[in-house]
Parts: sequence; C-alpha cells; structure tokens
Amino acid sequence: MSAMDVPAEGGRSVSRAPAVQQAVAAPRMTWLTLALMTTSSVASLRAAPTMAVYGLACVFLYLVPAIVFLLPTALVSAELASGWTGGVYNWVAQGLSKPLGFLAVWCQFAMTIFYYPSLLAYVASTIAYVIDPALANSGLYTAVVITVLYWTGVWVSARGTGAVAGLASWGLVIGTLVPGTLLVVLGLVFLGQGNPSAAPMNASHFFPAWTGLASLVLIVNNFLSYSGMEMNAVHVSSLNDPPREFPKSMFLAMGLVLLIFILPALAISWVVPADQLSLTAGVMQAFDAFFQYFDIGWLTPVIAVGLVAASLGGMLTWLAGPSKGLLLISRQEGYLPPFLQKLNAHGVQQNILVTQGVVTTGIALMYAFIPSVSSAYWIFSVITTQVYLIMYLLMFLAAIRLRRNQPEHPRGYHAPALVTLCVTGFLASAAAMVIGFVPSSQFSGGSVWSYVLIVGGGLLLLGLIIPFTFLKTRKPSWRQPDAGAAAPEGRAA
Repeated sequence: MSAMDVPAEGGRSVSRAPAVQQAVAAPRMTWLTLALMTTSSVASLRAAPTMAVYGLACVFLYLVPAIVFLLPTALVSAELASGWTGGVYNWVAQGLSKPLGFLAVWCQFAMTIFYYPSLLAYVASTIAYVIDPALANSGLYTAVVITVLYWTGVWVSARGTGAVAGLASWGLVIGTLVPGTLLVVLGLVFLGQGNPSAAPMNASHFFPAWTGLASLVLIVNNFLSYSGMEMNAVHVSSLNDPPREFPKSMFLAMGLVLLIFILPALAISWVVPADQLSLTAGVMQAFDAFFQYFDIGWLTPVIAVGLVAASLGGMLTWLAGPSKGLLLISRQEGYLPPFLQKLNAHGVQQNILVTQGVVTTGIALMYAFIPSVSSAYWIFSVITTQVYLIMYLLMFLAAIRLRRNQPEHPRGYHAPALVTLCVTGFLASAAAMVIGFVPSSQFSGGSVWSYVLIVGGGLLLLGLIIPFTFLKTRKPSWRQPDAGAAAPEGRAA
C-alpha cells in the first residue's frame, strides 16, 4: 500500500512514514499474490445487509460502481504509486498544491471519525446475538458498546503494541471467507430444499425499482465499500511485468471482491425479508435464521465471535494508520498545532487519538437519540463516504495534471486511457456525493431536511472547515521535521 494511505477493515496494512524513500529494490511479487492482497484489503461482509434489501438488484448496484469507480481508482492509483512515493499527499501536492495535498490526507483521516461508529455499531449488533438479539435495535446499547470498544482500542493502540497485527491479518479468513462461504452454502441448501426466497430472484428484478433518486441512493455506500484499491497500488513496481500483470491482478481482485460482496448479500435476501432487515444486524439475522432452520443454533455465538474479532482487529489497525500518516505530514509542514503532534512514551500519537475519541463518543451518543439504529448507521456511513470522496476527486485531478505537466517523469506503470479513467472516476465520485444528500428509500429516521443538514453539516465541518482552519492558522513554529515521528520498531504504526 502507499505510505500515506490508510488501512481498512479486514486487515489492511498499516502505513509508515510518507517521506521515506525506498532505498532498496522492492521484492518480487506475483500478480496473483497482489490480487489476493487487494481482495483482503477491500472485501468485507459488513455492507452485505445494506445491499440485501434490494434482493437480486444488488448485483446491478455492485457492478455499476465497480466499473465507474473501482476500476479507475485501481489503474490510476497504480500509475501514481509507480511514479511518486509518499502516497496520496505527495500525489496531490505534486499535481495540484501542498494545501490540497493536506486536504486529501486529512479526508483520509477524517472519514474514520464516522467510520468507527458505523463499524462498531455493526460489532454491537453482532455481539447482541450472543447476549440478547433484541439489543441489536437498542440505540442506548449501541452507543455504550461503541464508546467502550473505541476507548479500549485507544488504550491498546496508545501502548504501541504490535500484537493486533496477527488478528487483523486473519480478518479476511475468520471474518469474511469462512462466514461468507458458510452463509452462501446454507442459503443454497435452503433454496435447494424447496424453500421460497424472501426476495424475488427472477430477471425482472435485476434492476432496482425506480421510485426517484431515493431508489438508487444505496449505490453511494458501495463507493466506500470499494475504497482502498489505491492502497496496494504501491506494489505495482514489485511485479515482473507491470503493464501486463497489474491489470490482470486488478481484474481478478475485482472479480473476487464482487463475489464476496454479492453472494452473501443474495444469501441474506433469500432468508430475511427486506422490511425486517437491519442494516447493522442483517448478517447475524441471516445466520440466526439459517441456524434455527437447520437446528444448529449453537453456532450463532461462534460466528458472532469470529465476526467481532475480525472487525475489532480491523478497527485497531485503522486507529494507528490514518492518524500516523496525518501526524508525519503535519510535522514536516506544520499543519497541526504542537499539542496534536506530541507522541507518548511508546511513540504513538496519543493526543490525536484522544481528541478523535471525544468526537467519536459524541457521535456514538447520537445512536441513543436517533429513533432507528439502522437510520443512524446509514447516515454515518454516508458522511464517511462523502468525506472520503473528496480525496478521490483530488486524486483524479492530480493524476491528469501530472500526466500533462510531467510526462517524462519515470513511471513503472502507465494506465491506459488515463484521462478517460480520471474523468469517469471524477464524475462518478461527484455524482455519488450529490446522490448522498438524497435519503435512501430504506431511511426512516425523520424529515428529509434533517437528513440533509446532518450529512451536509458533517461533510462541510470535517471535509472543509476544519482542514482549512488548520491551514489558515498554522505557524512556522509548528514544523518539526526532525522530531523523529516514526514509531519505534516493532510497534503498530
């Protein structure tokens, strides 16, 4: 992954110092290995309930963003990573400007502020199936679990332990492949025994029913589901024949990711009616229904523990990565005040984590006051996507400028039809941002204007106002380029 890019659920790799240049040749890697790495970075079961409400139409809703967003992101970021070290900050700083580079890396960090509550809401609903499934719909319970788990994660991360790396690296297996395969197999056996599907599976339902823009809003969440393809683009230089092997790797990864996203979503739609499906607890709803049907209910807590362990491993990885990248860039350029640049005895950016935790706690409490847990989950997922999309908009613009202004700059990989890819990705990202302001047909949390104000307010505050305030108020004394920001060897960074 690129040095400034962030890890994601399911064990994405953790970033290191963005300013460090590669001093030695990267070890060779097969295109198949890169495809599997990319799959593990992107694929997750967490979004399956969100698409399961559309039944067979989820196939269409996953394919569209894969073509107009996933593919452009993968190929464009491969060219950038093969030509410029330093990740998205350096890409945007070189292609556009340093302030916009800071905005890009800030958005990578800021999106996690809403990512943690939405991820931990999923964890809370999963834990509920071990204790009492009724708790999955309790906002107060969800808020408490989010708060406790987040601060526990901060406590662990602040000690700089690398023990979580093993848990995160197993996320694809114990939290995605095993339960995902089991879910699909149980679903096929369920249908094979003559049971009717809860969602129609005929060809006429391949496209979502058109009820205005609201019927397509769920596609926005899929953009975030596919985010992270740019992380592993840095490994393009490790391939033996990048121009030929990297596209093969990305197409295979895209196929695997689509299978992991689509098949479990379909399995959920076979057994849980859309009007009864929880966006946070849908995976466990489906497992519980299948296990009860096959009289193996004792497996419900076993699966729940596996899903929780994988999600918590991913959260612990996320806690260190984005904030570490932001810290390193801020020390070099003085973007953050000294208080937020301080490290604790373990070389961890504890003040950033604690400040972020205060905001996360406030967001978690909103689960206790928004009537529907699913509605709160959806709102926070959309805000997460909106903020992250700013980074992608900047990345696509920077790629065009770099190809035009620095055509002779050495690149290990040249993306075919780069301008077309960038324009497609930019327009898709911009359209996703606009559609994100339209409440989903599954949203039932109150007035439309309340939804627009919450989403718009979150986007403006996190994506624009705060970063430009830092840029406007920064002082030369905030720069600490020689302060030794890198984490101690062997620590989670």
